[in-house]
Formats: sequence, structure tokens, C-alpha cells
Amino acid sequence: MTALQELLAIRGGAPLKADEVEITGSDPIYKTPFKLGGTTAEVLAACGVAANDLWELKTGRRQKVSVNVEAAAGGLDEKNNSLAKNQDGEYSRIEGSESMKHMASLTQPWETSDHKWFLPHTNLKHLEARVLKVLECESTVESLQKAISKRTAQELEDSIAQANACGGIARTEEEWLQHPQGKYLSSVPVVEIAKIIDSPKESLSDKGDMPLSGVRVLDLTRILAGPVCGLTLAELGADVLMVTAEKLPQVNEFVRDTSHGKRSCFLDISKKEDASKLKELVKDCDILIDGYRPDRLAAYGFGPEELVKLRPGLIHVSISCFGSGGPFSSRAGWDQVAQAVTGMCVKQGESIGSNKPQLTPVFACDYVCGRLGAFGAMLALNRRAQDGGSYSIQVSLCQAAMLLQRQGYVDDFLDAPNLISKELFEKYQVIEDNTAYGDLKVLGPVLKLSETPCQWVRKTPKLGQDKPEWL
Repeated sequence: MTALQELLAIRGGAPLKADEVEITGSDPIYKTPFKLGGTTAEVLAACGVAANDLWELKTGRRQKVSVNVEAAAGGLDEKNNSLAKNQDGEYSRIEGSESMKHMASLTQPWETSDHKWFLPHTNLKHLEARVLKVLECESTVESLQKAISKRTAQELEDSIAQANACGGIARTEEEWLQHPQGKYLSSVPVVEIAKIIDSPKESLSDKGDMPLSGVRVLDLTRILAGPVCGLTLAELGADVLMVTAEKLPQVNEFVRDTSHGKRSCFLDISKKEDASKLKELVKDCDILIDGYRPDRLAAYGFGPEELVKLRPGLIHVSISCFGSGGPFSSRAGWDQVAQAVTGMCVKQGESIGSNKPQLTPVFACDYVCGRLGAFGAMLALNRRAQDGGSYSIQVSLCQAAMLLQRQGYVDDFLDAPNLISKELFEKYQVIEDNTAYGDLKVLGPVLKLSETPCQWVRKTPKLGQDKPEWL
């Protein structure tokens, strides 16, 4: 079953006409055996179908949906597809931060004392500090590698989890599918949709000229899958308001590349006044995207059960690393951790002839997971319009990794360009002048709808520039 078929089975409903969806192009685009472009294109196509369902509810009409595989692959690679105008008036690639380069040097699979491989994750200073405390080492490749080489893989995974740090054993796909967490995820859909409570039907807004015009989204996420979910909804016309606290750490390049078309405000929910303001925003929103560590928001009174009391009919999208249940469900994680535990790192290393597991060239799990969350949210909007109800959507990085692996593999990828063509970039490019990040030229939306083209209706914002209010 292809990714698109799997997602359409979750959608249910009337079958599509044969010519509604067109996917062109093929992998490989990156030096990896995984069908990163093709799988992303199919997930985007599913988002297009879900948006089409909403458009039909509003207008009685359906559109043609098209996605190019190479362009979809380009959407996974922000570092090469975000350009800024330099002093000479030319656009050039924006260099990543030194902190991200340092993180990448440490966040790799390292050999353990029992000759297995363990990946620690060191993004954000407070999470890195927890890892280093467990390992009793310095923040250098040499010190970290030496510390890991003295411990067994299982001991490391357990102790990292107990410290609320992030990391995982690099398993094979077969080992993961036999692990209790892998077995659990195999038993549930890649996008889980559940009605939380009954509430009245809600017709879609007849305002605006896009499928999600009039839909209000609170994006309470950071780095990277959650913001991609919000970005997908913004591209289809939703009013997406990012909410973060000024004190919370961010990765500037990820903020820049996933904020297109959104608005941004600061609220610190540890402060009573700000928490009250967020509750007021919740009362008038349709979708809330939660990317916090599992149950973290619930500790502040913003768990799904509390939220749907504030706003019956709310759609709550939960984006996690390990999913809705199973022994790892309370653990936090990142794209690289999902790649390690599910088998992607082992397959990547073996396929390129490496003597150790390797990460793929791009953060595909993050992007696929974010798009899956948007797909689920739109299906729930449809169900709310026809049947009423408040809904929970659960997606995870590990499920995204498992979906990628279910698509099979490509050959002859070692000569892949690792970059989309200049001509294709220019076909999809969006030019934004005078943003908080300078004059930008970036890869725009790659999902195409024949009647309502996806677009960013607002300039890429600076964090916190907007008021915490709905338009």
C-alpha cells in the first residue's frame, strides 16, 4: 500500500475520480535509499484531497490536486532552499548557525561497549546539559564518543530517558517492529483521529477564497514538525497564530523557514495573566497544535480535556516523537532519535557502505510528521462539519519514519544531486522583501490546487511581533 492509499483509507468517504490527483517525478533526489521525495509528495497530495473535501463542503466543487516529487523533496531542505540578498544584491544560501553545526557533530550514532550504536540528542542547551550530565563528559565529539564507548546501549537509553534527556539505540527495522513500542505503533493508524466529546455541527466559514479561509489555528510548537503542520494549514488559507514565550530557546533558521504566512505572539503560560489570555484565544480557535513533551501542557491546565471544555468543537493536534501509547510514549525526542530507533539510520549506513549507522541528508521525519498532522486536522474539520464533535489527532516522528520505510527503497541513489534543480526552485520561488531576516528568496508551497493556489498571504514574521488576538 502506498502512502497515499494508506492515508485515503483513513479518510474514508467517497472514492476519488481517477484524474483528481497527479503526482509527477520520482526519487532519488538525495543520497539515500528512502523515497523521501515520493513519500512527501504523496502525503502532500493527501493534504490536498483533505482540503478538497472541505472546499467541496463550502462550494460544491472539487479541484485538481498535483504535486511534483522533486519539489516536494526540496521542501525538506531548508538550508539549501532559503536564500537571502547579500550586500552585492545577489541572493545566496543562508549559512546555518554555529550552534546547529555543533549539535550535528554530537548528535550522531556512536558505538557502545557492547558494540551497538547509540544516538544522543544535544539540541538546545538545557537538553544538551542533561545528556552531558548522564554521560559525565564534555561537549566535544572526543569526550562524548569516549563516554558512550564505556556504556552499554540499553543502559544509555534507560538512563537518558530517566534524566528527561533525548536519545535512542540505533535498531534495525526488524528489531524495532519486535520492540513493544514498535509493535504498539504498528497496531494503530499513522494518523489517529478520535472524538473527545460530542458538540454541535459547525459549518465551514463562507468567508475568503481558500479551503481553510476563516479557520483559526493556535500553533504552540517549536522545532520542527509542529511548525510544519501550522505552515501547511497556513498555505491553505488558515489564520495561524504562533504562540511561544520569549524565554524559550529557538533555532532561528527553523523559525524563519516554518513561519511563512503565519502571525507570531509571545505568551508565557507560567504567568497567570498570559495563561488567561491564551484561554481567551482558545475559546475562539478551531485547531490547536501541541508539540510540547507529552502531558506538559496539561500541567498548566491546557490538556485536551480542559481545552475542549473551553472550546467545544476544538481539534487538538498532538505531535510527539513516540506516539499516543506504548512504553516510550512519555519520552521526548527529535527527528534524529526517530531515525535511530526505527531502523532508518541502520539502513542508511548500510546502503552507503558505511561501517556505522548514518542519518539521512534531511529531516524527513519532521516534515512528513507535520504534514500528517495537518491532514488529520483537516479530516477532523470535515467530521466536525458533518457530525459535530471535538477531536484529538495524534501523529509522531516514529510513525513518520515507519511510513517512510513502508514505501520501499530506490537504487542508484549514490549519484543523486542532493539538491533540486535551479529551474525547479525558480518555478516555485517566493520573494519577500524587508522581512525580519532581510530580503528572502525561498522555495514556496509545492502543493498545487487548480482553483485555489496555495500561498502565504502574510510576510514571514519576527517572533513576537503580533498581538495575541484573532484577526
